[in-house]
Amino acid sequence: KKGVFDALPLNPEGRKVGESWDPARDEAAGEQCRAYGAPAIMRIPGRLHITWQDDQTMKVETDAGTQTRVLQFGPAAAAGEPSWQGHSVAQWNIAGRSLKVVTTNLRPGYIRKNGAPYSAKTVLTEYWDLNTFPNGDRFLTITTRVEDPVYFTRPLQTSSDFKKLADAAGWSPTPCSSR
Repeated sequence: KKGVFDALPLNPEGRKVGESWDPARDEAAGEQCRAYGAPAIMRIPGRLHITWQDDQTMKVETDAGTQTRVLQFGPAAAAGEPSWQGHSVAQWNIAGRSLKVVTTNLRPGYIRKNGAPYSAKTVLTEYWDLNTFPNGDRFLTITTRVEDPVYFTRPLQTSSDFKKLADAAGWSPTPCSSR
């Protein structure tokens, strides 16, 4: 709901911007994907489809908001124009079992779907870890740290889990929505 910013480290300016949120205005401006940027997309319930685009590029598609993140390994290409998914540079840690991703060059967006903002100066750092449970279930845990010197009083840390499924059953891409 509008104005509910519990657990978010918003400073007074961030709260002011969040309080002025108007989903109809976002829709009219073609900005309905503001809550689907890289700092927020992994917290929106949905499914992921992860593939290799080439030897140095991992592609992560989300069915929520039909977003595509591109994770660059090795020498990073130029960042280009700011976007919802930004520019992500990835590197393997701990014998290739953990992935660190740093994302910059973001368009300003919402950390939550209620207008709580993040700025273009936001830096997103993620750690992607694969876990196998005794029953054989495999989960991807993504731990995020969102740092925003414009709207946050301190970094925001969260984690999300995604269960590996045998097939694409349930994959249901839906467009971004302001509401």
